[in-house]
Amino acid sequence: MQRLKALTWDHPRGYNALAAAAARPELTESGLAIAWDRQPLEGFESHPIADLCDRYDLVVLDHPHVGEAVAGHCLQSLESVFGEEVLQALEAESIGPSLRSYRFAGVHWALPLDAATQVMAVRADLLERQVPLLWEDVAELSRSTGKVALSLAGPHAALSFLSIAAAFGEPPAESDPDLLVSKDTGRQVYDLMCDVAARSPPSVREKNPIGILGHMANHDDVVLCPLIYGYVNYAAPLEGNAIAFHNAPRRIAGGRPGSTLGGTGIGISRRCEVTPALKRHLLWLMGREAQVSFIPGHDGQPSRREAWHNAGVNARWGSFYENTADTLEQAYVRPRHDGYIAFQGKASALLRHAFEERAAADRVLDDLQALYASHRSAGGER
Repeated sequence: MQRLKALTWDHPRGYNALAAAAARPELTESGLAIAWDRQPLEGFESHPIADLCDRYDLVVLDHPHVGEAVAGHCLQSLESVFGEEVLQALEAESIGPSLRSYRFAGVHWALPLDAATQVMAVRADLLERQVPLLWEDVAELSRSTGKVALSLAGPHAALSFLSIAAAFGEPPAESDPDLLVSKDTGRQVYDLMCDVAARSPPSVREKNPIGILGHMANHDDVVLCPLIYGYVNYAAPLEGNAIAFHNAPRRIAGGRPGSTLGGTGIGISRRCEVTPALKRHLLWLMGREAQVSFIPGHDGQPSRREAWHNAGVNARWGSFYENTADTLEQAYVRPRHDGYIAFQGKASALLRHAFEERAAADRVLDDLQALYASHRSAGGER
């Protein structure tokens, strides 16, 4: 019996489907046993990937860690495990940039288990108007109600900044990997965020996305969060009020819904012996049966496009998937060079302080660019 140690994140969306899949009789019959450990969300976002790969055979990670993983030589490429033909099929089946976000230095480093991006969360029972489509509508709702919350804790201030810049027509560091964002776009994004942040309800200012969504489900002081990582579990909760999820705001009608890709993938550490049984299990997790039925049925959030448009899946989960699929298809992919994770955390702290101080936009943008440059590896890929 091959016994593997695996690590995921401590939330029903991150754990339940993987644990249930590992308990399937077919796995034991194939001579494979996988024990899934859990770490808190904050550890998932910041813990050094090389350390985790030293201790685990399979590691659930998010795509901005791949540059760090490549630098640490701690993962096996998917090409070396599955071959090009399998990856081409997965690319065709995966929604948005779910698979290609794990491509770095010419190869892929994780299987796209779970797809997510920032979307709009709304307490539809409290919203006395149509769901906002544009950022100007969001700002007006903030001014008129004081019940619009920005997700700013942890890395999320920086992630929201990146998303709004993408909606405003300039995906950060995309046309020029050395420039985070131009002054013109940066000022518009900063001024908008500063304005909405000033009225963001104090009750959720220090909460991560799970905390904000949990608060929204059980309290009435937050009507809308315009950019927050979608968690399908809150669309049809066992307790509390249901939260409706919609596409992220756009700058103009018909424009791009600015959003920064999230989601998770399964990386295979170099310590792992890849057997035929393990390959079959991992590809089963990516396949139609698991992605359309098994994973949504165990609190997971699939990465297969077909699942996001499946009528049964949407009926069970309050149309979460079909209402946000457009945002995911167009989601912005962050830089992934070694050093990006550290930048993301420091940039968020810088922005939170700037919002509190109502600091001048140009100074904040200069500081952000300097911080970005200091954490960008020489010659590193996005």
